[in-house]
Amino acid sequence: MKKSHLTETRFSNLELSKSILRSLKDAAFEQCTPIQDRALPLALRDKDIAGQAQTGTGKTAAFLLATFQRLINDEAKTIKNPRAIIIAPTRELAIQIHKDAVLLSSHLDLKFALTYGGTDYKKQLQAIKSNVDIIIGTPGRIIDFYKQQAFSLDHIQIMVLDEADRMFDMGFIKDIRFLLRRMPAPEKRLNMLFSATLSFKVTELAYEHMNNPVMIKIETEAVTSKSINQFSFCPANEQKIPLLIGILKAHNPERCIIFVNTKKAAELLNSYLEANEYKAVTLSGDVPQEKRQRLLKSFQENKVPIMIATDVAARGLHIPEVSHVINYDLPQDVEDYVHRIGRTARFGASGEAISFICEEYAYSMPDIEDYIGEKVPVKSITEDLLATDLKKPETRSPRSKSYSRNRPPRKNPSTRSREVKAPS
Repeated sequence: MKKSHLTETRFSNLELSKSILRSLKDAAFEQCTPIQDRALPLALRDKDIAGQAQTGTGKTAAFLLATFQRLINDEAKTIKNPRAIIIAPTRELAIQIHKDAVLLSSHLDLKFALTYGGTDYKKQLQAIKSNVDIIIGTPGRIIDFYKQQAFSLDHIQIMVLDEADRMFDMGFIKDIRFLLRRMPAPEKRLNMLFSATLSFKVTELAYEHMNNPVMIKIETEAVTSKSINQFSFCPANEQKIPLLIGILKAHNPERCIIFVNTKKAAELLNSYLEANEYKAVTLSGDVPQEKRQRLLKSFQENKVPIMIATDVAARGLHIPEVSHVINYDLPQDVEDYVHRIGRTARFGASGEAISFICEEYAYSMPDIEDYIGEKVPVKSITEDLLATDLKKPETRSPRSKSYSRNRPPRKNPSTRSREVKAPS
């Protein structure tokens, strides 16, 4: 992987404890990214941070390291937990933050509680009651456990909001305010807010519930990473599947995410890919959490090279070495475009983002181009790019029809009953 995304600042030059530095060394973290370089020195001096940076630039490590150091510096004789809370908008992001926290605290004696909706209710409840140092989770489940008095917010020293703009998008802002108002006053804790965009609403939240935060913006001149090669095609609706198969054959991506707008489109694509001998997993909002984690793990471990996803997977997933992102359906929200293509070209790598400007969603592209401040080049659809040997999924006849042809007609239950009761 390229290291052009890193600064000259080394973690060893920052005010980090030896145990944190050992953990960083084990994780092969040596140099800071720009957001880490600017945010960490301030946060380590107890300055509140409101940070904006592109997805995949190391925001998670920035707030985790500052959190760990603050907890280590706590020399109170009687430590009352939990002392830190990290709030994320989605369970996928919460799970990833927890994974990173475990990695970067390998030489620290810290306990974490991971809490999110959808599964493991009793297990999570027991964990959060077990005198943990840091709670990592989604707003709804955290509030649920708080109202059960499973933990207290009275001793919170560090508060982190990750993907704050997404909190607004998903309607979590009332839940966030509920939690913030039950913590110690802003000046009595370290507050860190990170977001891909610092909108007026996010900035207002920062100034209301933080202690004179320092605003840090990284690479604001470009909404999307320059490491992403963006281009598009304009297929007719009936060309989309042949074009997709043709692109997969031509590019042979090592690891690819295909974004669609609906569950129905995801299921259709999965059946076509399966028929044409491409292994893929499908991630959508109604997939049970345990199954979702299994599918995601198989993709992360490169057992399956293709993931078909709705926007539930566009945020918070830290999957290394995604070489291609394909917008089979253009998103209807311009910010979702940025977050989708941000799944590739992470941490200094390069990647390709291919979009289909089809008949159904073509209206989205002008708004997307206005938002990102650049035109997405359109390439011609050549004949060799359209798969001609496309295999269609097998269509099965309904079981009831074929079954009924091979069996005698059923007798009406009431008729059968009358026949039994009739005199001989």
